[in-house]
Amino acid sequence: MTIRTLVSQTQLRRGRNRLLYWTVLAVVTALFLVAFVSPLYWMVAGALKTPAELAQATPTVVPQDPQPQNFATAWEQMRIAKFLANTVWYAVGGWLIQLVIDVAAAYALSKLRPAFGRLVLGMMLASLMLPASALLVPAYLTVTDVPLFGWNLLNTPWALWLPAAANAFNIFVLKRFFDQIPDDLLDSAAIDGAGKLRILWSIVLPLSRPVLGVVSIFAVIAMWKDFLWPLLVLQDPEKQPLSVALSRLAGTSQVPQTEFLAGLVIASVPMIVIFLILQRSIISGLSAGAMKG
Repeated sequence: MTIRTLVSQTQLRRGRNRLLYWTVLAVVTALFLVAFVSPLYWMVAGALKTPAELAQATPTVVPQDPQPQNFATAWEQMRIAKFLANTVWYAVGGWLIQLVIDVAAAYALSKLRPAFGRLVLGMMLASLMLPASALLVPAYLTVTDVPLFGWNLLNTPWALWLPAAANAFNIFVLKRFFDQIPDDLLDSAAIDGAGKLRILWSIVLPLSRPVLGVVSIFAVIAMWKDFLWPLLVLQDPEKQPLSVALSRLAGTSQVPQTEFLAGLVIASVPMIVIFLILQRSIISGLSAGAMKG
């Protein structure tokens, strides 16, 4: 089976081209490695330093006197376990609600084909063209006084979950994947007596596991790393996620910078581990609906 690449195998067999190819690849890889790993290294190294070493005018690359106990101190003094539990609760709840709403919307637009479906999809995609900051005020006014119901959702998980569920990107990704499922398969199930919901549950969702995995990863990561929106709608310190709590505690004189950096390292570890484990699933899921077949 022939594999198409940017540089043909014939060109790579020539000595000069092969040397140039591997040189460029090595340089680009090294640059990307430095750009992405350096901030993480400085964060971990800073967390291991003493406050005096961290405050030096000339920073040290390697901690002179490593202080691993900074992580345990940050865990206890900054109550990271409490805020980490809040973050997990918001992430899991937001993931479930996003799956239910986004899958239902994508299935309706792809297979049920309602009236004005293309117009609705176009309006959803148009919302992606707007900067996130332009939607903050309308979204905030909505959660403080939910239309028709008059509910105030501030300091409740629903203030995070409901706005996150209206995710046009996830709906578009799911719809593109659902479009690749043959209509003949669904028609056969309908002839056998399966309803629309049964078709969705028994046929569409089992076939859509790759893209559901990708949407799930994106949903959890977005909820985990979000900062500005939780800062606005969760003003009660006991209900804040880890990202907001760390920012609030960083402004107090009671938390040294080394402990604050240790808290940042702890907050970063779960998402880094998830990405490293599931990076192949992300790529394969995004490309699964790109081609027919």
